[in-house]
Amino acid sequence: MKYSTININGKLLSLENPIIMGILNLTPDSFYDGGKFRNENEVIAQVAKMLNEGATIIDIGAQSTRPRAEFLYKEIEIERLLPILKVIRKEFPEAIISIDTFYSQVVRACYDEGVNLINDISGGGIDTKMFETAAQLKLPYILMHSRGTPQTMQSMTDYENLVGEVYRYFTEKISLLKEAGVHDIIIDLGFGFAKTTEQNFELLKNMKIFKTLEYPILTGISRKGMIYKSLDTSAENSLNGTTVLNTYALLNGSKILRVHDVKEAMEAIKLCSLLIS
Repeated sequence: MKYSTININGKLLSLENPIIMGILNLTPDSFYDGGKFRNENEVIAQVAKMLNEGATIIDIGAQSTRPRAEFLYKEIEIERLLPILKVIRKEFPEAIISIDTFYSQVVRACYDEGVNLINDISGGGIDTKMFETAAQLKLPYILMHSRGTPQTMQSMTDYENLVGEVYRYFTEKISLLKEAGVHDIIIDLGFGFAKTTEQNFELLKNMKIFKTLEYPILTGISRKGMIYKSLDTSAENSLNGTTVLNTYALLNGSKILRVHDVKEAMEAIKLCSLLIS
């Protein structure tokens, strides 16, 4: 992997060994944990739990991106995010925080509260100013593959060559990011975004192909439909399935696991390290 570190405020974070990104949803309607963290004390307790269990990054989002979720304006996102970010940064001054948003204005509003990375599920497709914002603020950028918006993506699953088209998407977007001045890039295959269950598994089976892009791969499959629909169960009962697929992703080159359940993901990393060391 050519780019095995990312620059976080002048400090290099190594991705030679896989790390965990813990999910903190501030949305009332997230597909799994919506509404769980309703006040400052609950947020602090959850962040402390994830950090203590081994999370390197905390990913905070205030807009649900599940299929057909309500579309929030940037002002509402900012209103939800800023008070919580202030609290988290005060309680955990050394924590690495990513902001899960597709609005450049949300990124700018949160930057002064110490956000360290951008996690954009739209790959700059919803807000065309996102790439230049990442460059200007010198923030690492997580580039995810998707089509459309959360409201339309499930109707946009027609591909002639899924793996080839996703690969081409990354080469084109990486080129645009570099032209804009963004060099710290992480790629996310976008499981569940504009893809059927079968297509999700096809991408996962072919993850090694994307290692040739030589950028770190983030895998976000925690408790998603590709797991619970395949097992005929629910998101609440999908922890074991999540661990199985996270293990497969690790063995095929993933460097960041984005998860709800940090402890179990850390165990997968530790055991996989014994197999691939």
